[in-house]
Amino acid sequence: MKNHIATALVILTLSIGCKEINLTDNDSSQEILYEVVFRENPAGEYKKMTTGDNSFEYYYAYADRGRGPEYKETITLNDQNFVINQAINGVNYRKVPVNESFSVTGTSASWQNPKGNDTGDIEGDQLYFRYDGSPAIYEILAQHLLASDTEKVKLFPEGEAELVKRIPMTLENGTTLDLLMIKGLDMSPTFLWMKEDQLICSIDGNLHIVQEAYKSMRSEMKTLQDKVEDDYLIEITENLTHDFDKLVVQNVNVFSEEGSLLANQDVFVNGEIIEGIHPTGVKTIPGDAEIVDGSGKTLMPGMFDMHTHNTKFRGILHLAGGITSVRDMANNKQLYLLRDQFDNNDIIGPRIIAFCGIIDGSGPFANQRNVVNSLEEGLAEIEDYKNLGYQQIKLYSSIRPEWVKPMVDKAHSLGMRVSGHIPAFMTASQAIDQGYNEIQHMNMLFLNFLADSIDTRTPLRFTMVAEHGLDLDLRSQEYLEFVDRLKTNEILVDPTMAIFENMFVSQKGEPSPTFSKIMNRLPVISQRQFYAGGLPKTEETTPIYKKSYDKMLAALHDLFQKNVAIVPGTDGLPGFLYHRELELYAKSGIPVAEVLKLATIKSADFMGVSNSYGSIEEGKMADLILIDGNPLDDISNIRKVEWTIKGGNIYFAKELYNAMSIQHFK
Repeated sequence: MKNHIATALVILTLSIGCKEINLTDNDSSQEILYEVVFRENPAGEYKKMTTGDNSFEYYYAYADRGRGPEYKETITLNDQNFVINQAINGVNYRKVPVNESFSVTGTSASWQNPKGNDTGDIEGDQLYFRYDGSPAIYEILAQHLLASDTEKVKLFPEGEAELVKRIPMTLENGTTLDLLMIKGLDMSPTFLWMKEDQLICSIDGNLHIVQEAYKSMRSEMKTLQDKVEDDYLIEITENLTHDFDKLVVQNVNVFSEEGSLLANQDVFVNGEIIEGIHPTGVKTIPGDAEIVDGSGKTLMPGMFDMHTHNTKFRGILHLAGGITSVRDMANNKQLYLLRDQFDNNDIIGPRIIAFCGIIDGSGPFANQRNVVNSLEEGLAEIEDYKNLGYQQIKLYSSIRPEWVKPMVDKAHSLGMRVSGHIPAFMTASQAIDQGYNEIQHMNMLFLNFLADSIDTRTPLRFTMVAEHGLDLDLRSQEYLEFVDRLKTNEILVDPTMAIFENMFVSQKGEPSPTFSKIMNRLPVISQRQFYAGGLPKTEETTPIYKKSYDKMLAALHDLFQKNVAIVPGTDGLPGFLYHRELELYAKSGIPVAEVLKLATIKSADFMGVSNSYGSIEEGKMADLILIDGNPLDDISNIRKVEWTIKGGNIYFAKELYNAMSIQHFK
């Protein structure tokens, strides 16, 4: 994501630090085109146009199942290549309007962005970094980093970016490029492919932006970048993994399987196994054991995030947040490779204890991970997932309703569970009657009471619930019969409450309540997405959306009281979003002890691994976390993870967070 500055009729010599950039172009009307690829499918375009000396226009848009940004942007640079005028208009990923501007007069800057309007003094060596917009600013940043003697650039109004590595790469066809690794913007490093001063390609997970002339080389660039990323994470793992033979956590309060605290215990760990739990001082501590003072702290089992989409960079955040086991709810078919990297501690990450293979039908809103065009293809995919060792199938919104029953029957015949979104033009009740074992997301339950004519492939699956969810009567016969259907069919509900709080309740320009407790700990650019405001709102809809979310919380509590099976999962930012999920369960009225049991022993029991994980008992695996404080007194103490033990290794949260450019809770 970057910007092109070299298209004036003259040669510009830009002095930055002690180096110079010589920029030459011979066409002031030059237009440079990029393709946007999302999940390996063409999804949009990025276009750069020179409009004058140091002045440029940009267009950037891509589509993702009815979502996706669209920006028009203009930038003017001064002779030192710093932004002095910028204007951005359009919509962000969730179609919230964006109207951002920035200008400099002398040493005074003024700006308008999602946080509001402001002014301030700007130094000559600071680069304004916008909130929303095209990839333009990344290219400008890369140019400054390449020209800087310190390989650092001050950002405005705050922050700093650093060029950690500049790796020359030669592609198979002889093309030479530089792969830049930049830290300070986000929790994970930013990688940019450059040809001298010009952005060639940006590869960020599933989102790739590649110059048209280099499209055929994108896959090769991704392979090379994957190796660099792996090497980086392997190095972090080697530096931040602390092994031990024997360890005793002394005088600690232990969270029990029943949901209470056993006060003042000594917990003995031998390698990967819990060797014993004894009142402090009763058992002699071996002389060769490492001792940890647990006074005033709580020892808990490692927690389970039951709705994740794992990547190699997310593993660190899981362990830093005290999550040692996860269920992957849709990924590529090479997920077993990542599981092995985590299990072998080649890369820091949790145990992936269950794989869920996604299948979607074709169409304009298809989830692009694994799309089928016919029932026959869908049945074959189920067989393929089974052969790869997947335990579950997740059906998505574009599956044809008439395919559901035969696909469910196929999965069940292979011993696999079926879950997912409710396909468009079906209700949750119909999906349950056709064999669903579980349902993802609370909005899918609420849609059951609206209509089966809603095209839930589109963002209507969010906005219809936001607009009408407050009207659901939890005492109505229709609702009570639905709850009975859930219980009778032993349906598991995976509600992912935190993502709906961010969508329904957050306000543009204000810190999202979902992330407000941790925003100031994050890198400067990471913070900015949490001012976006979730779904588009008006003065009229804002209170309606809030009431609909409150009704979601009420429904969560009611389902718990009525003994419907619930598991906590995030479908988002690892660790931090999980902590918020648990806070929201407590806010709904579920007792804190029960919330913590859902996060540990009950999730382990549901996954069939409670003989080894989920509680602190002699002989079980020592997946453990140490909390500074008592989460039973205040559920938010769950955020205060000091360290995590997994696989006979101990990982200090402060070190893990620092590796991701995040401040520890202290």
